Amino acid sequence: MPIMDLLSEDCISLDLRATSKLGVLAELVDILDGAGKLKDREGFLQAVLAREATGSTGLEQGVAIPHARSDSVREAGIAFGVARAGVDFAALDGQPSHFFMLIAEPEDVDSRHLDILASASCHLIDADFRRRLLEAATAADVVRLFAGDEPVAPPPEGEGRSVVLVAAVTSCPAGISHTYMAADCLRKTARRMGIDIKVETHGAVGVMDRLSSADIERAEAVVLAVGRKISKDRFAGKRVIEVRVADAIRNPEKLLVRALEGKGSIQDDAGEHAETWGAGYRVSDLYRHLMNGVSNVLPFVIAGGILISLSSRFGVDSTSLGPADHHAWVAWLMRLGGPDGAFGLMVPVLAGFIGRSIADRPGFMPAMVGGFIMAQAGAGFIGGMLAGLAGGYGVQLAKHICRVLPQRLVAIRDILIYPFLGLLCVGGFVFLLIEPVVVLNHGLAQWLRGLELGGRILLGALLGGLMAADMGGPINKAAFTFGIIAIETGNYLPQAAVMAGGMVPPLALGIASMLFASRFNETERHSGTACLLMGACFITEGAMPYAAADPRRVIPSCVLGASAAGALSMAFGCELLVPHGGVFVIPLVRHWPEYLLAISSGALLAACLVGMLKRPQPR
Repeated sequence: MPIMDLLSEDCISLDLRATSKLGVLAELVDILDGAGKLKDREGFLQAVLAREATGSTGLEQGVAIPHARSDSVREAGIAFGVARAGVDFAALDGQPSHFFMLIAEPEDVDSRHLDILASASCHLIDADFRRRLLEAATAADVVRLFAGDEPVAPPPEGEGRSVVLVAAVTSCPAGISHTYMAADCLRKTARRMGIDIKVETHGAVGVMDRLSSADIERAEAVVLAVGRKISKDRFAGKRVIEVRVADAIRNPEKLLVRALEGKGSIQDDAGEHAETWGAGYRVSDLYRHLMNGVSNVLPFVIAGGILISLSSRFGVDSTSLGPADHHAWVAWLMRLGGPDGAFGLMVPVLAGFIGRSIADRPGFMPAMVGGFIMAQAGAGFIGGMLAGLAGGYGVQLAKHICRVLPQRLVAIRDILIYPFLGLLCVGGFVFLLIEPVVVLNHGLAQWLRGLELGGRILLGALLGGLMAADMGGPINKAAFTFGIIAIETGNYLPQAAVMAGGMVPPLALGIASMLFASRFNETERHSGTACLLMGACFITEGAMPYAAADPRRVIPSCVLGASAAGALSMAFGCELLVPHGGVFVIPLVRHWPEYLLAISSGALLAACLVGMLKRPQPR
């Protein structure tokens, strides 16, 4: 498929007018929509923004490659634009971006054109090619520039492939642009350096150019430029260099030199680096492991909380499970959702998935057992988190110890050594810390129950404000996790304040875009309805595009509105057993009419503040 089938003159703008990231994306989406490439403009824009929320697609050297797959796309296409003044796109090098290539993929993506897209994208990081683009006077000149550069394809199997010096794997979270750009950059650089390479891509269409066992056996080094987890067992015994996918795009030559110099770690048979003990202790890694456990425990809390709430409406609680005064099925709902059911599994499941995130499958069992013991002792969510960390890192320590085992004992590591040593580690940790953690958990529960009205209002304001501080980021997740911890201790006031605060930002921006339309550009006004829907569903991230476009005015307004909602929720005594669900679980809230009033008041306050602080937009 020639690139002209994807990049046409009517999809090129040599003078983008937008001055913000959101504005550039909206302008490029408008170009595709005007060319008939989209079925639903708003739907595709939201898909692009959702992709950006996982990490900016701004590269270095002034290049940005936003992309998304969506059923809102009628046919695959590219919108290319140049912003000569530069736009802050949160690029890897922190510099303004000037060249933008928006790639639109339908949900049922076809693989025929992805290699061409990768080659075209990769040319953008070449300084001479960018210079020629700036000199282009018309859209037709741009099309000819891209069409005149042949994509670099790997040599056919059997032609010049007698020895594979470097084997590589590339992948990115979305599996579209960066995956194939990294592969193309590695191939081009290896050809220029005279290095024989084979690159396997894990993209949107699956695995392409799969490395055979013979390729891996012949390779002197393995390069993994990956942004998502892949199986590494097949590289056992090889020297592996693992980097971010962006590193293969930014400096492929340095990466290949490192590979041929013998840098990297020897991969062991368990799929882990034998020389990486001590890695993974950064705050970002701990946060990722903890959030993995929290996300996996949410179904237990949500389903269990709904069942408990329903049974409570009939006067059944966790201490009155007998069917003497109630229908048997009502008591059974409590048994399913309560301490003997879903709620009783919260802490062990939390610990188990934290352990699995740290040490993969071998870390699951020791961490879960530690979490179970903590739960039985009354150590709660805090104990579960600590048990998960102990189980995961205990197994990592076991892997480090076992790296010297002879090959004939490898088969028994997963089924005997890792479980045994991991369980000993977590057992020792739990034995030492279980009593102080139980005291801490009981102290937290007593503190929450002992708060006077003024203290509850202050706590609610704090939790609500934190939910809006970074709208889905670490601070938001910390407040959300505190609400779940409070639920586990039997106090349901904080989680109600948390959800109220988290619903306010998108609701407020949706309301403001309607009441104060002159303060928003056309794209933001059109996105107001979608923002309202996300707010109703307790998706705080729906307000992120507005916050990114004008953080100095939007974020403080939303924090104040969310704080007001959280404070009112506490003042009204609203209780929520279900940590998520938005309007769908509000009927289960204790004092739900007052709860609706709290959310509405906070959203209106934030909307009015945004309307007063933002400046009118040019028409």
